[in-house]
Amino acid sequence: MTSVSTELLLVLISLFFVSPLVEAVRVGDAIALLLGVVSSIAGICACLGVSARKRNERCDQM
Repeated sequence: MTSVSTELLLVLISLFFVSPLVEAVRVGDAIALLLGVVSSIAGICACLGVSARKRNERCDQM
């Protein structure tokens, strides 16, 4: 039984081997876009967590 990370790695490696060299720029752009979306979502969640902690601290002081 393989883990999810191993399967994901195999899928990514197979995508690199299947795509021709001309398409490498498009694949790189897609990976950059995906990483940007993931980091943006993580940043939004972090900001929501900080604001929730501040709100809870104000409620606890009252």
